[in-house]
Amino acid sequence: MKSSITERLAALGLVLPAAPKPVASYIPARRSGGLVFTAGQLPFVDGVLTHTGPVGTSPGLVSLADAQACARTCVLNALAAASTVVALSSIVGVVRVGVFVACEAAFTEHPKVANGASDLLVEIFGQHGRHARAAVGCPSLPLNAPVEVDVIFEVA
Repeated sequence: MKSSITERLAALGLVLPAAPKPVASYIPARRSGGLVFTAGQLPFVDGVLTHTGPVGTSPGLVSLADAQACARTCVLNALAAASTVVALSSIVGVVRVGVFVACEAAFTEHPKVANGASDLLVEIFGQHGRHARAAVGCPSLPLNAPVEVDVIFEVA
């Protein structure tokens, strides 16, 4: 028996947050046909970024483990954003994920950061959470966030 997204989140010890408010001129999500596109989500918890600054191995930078946790938080925020335009129960899978990592120039572990998002989506959706993905390094992200994630969900 397939469990609901809410049941899966509860089983994982996770709670879906309220959708983060946009920080610029955009909407959190938009449905087009059988797809929901989310805006890029930052690792906000209760309106505050969980970490700031670039990811890397140098002292004072966000660690790989913390960046992976940020990516997980971004996924929860993406689900919350999607819930502003469709019922969670109508989401049947994940099509594509984009993960942007603000990092020092020598950092090359972008895919490992992105695995934080990808692995959580598979934990929530099972095989329907497997998706195409891009993991991209960049010099900075909005509000000095270390990670930004956007998701395209498939809906029934």
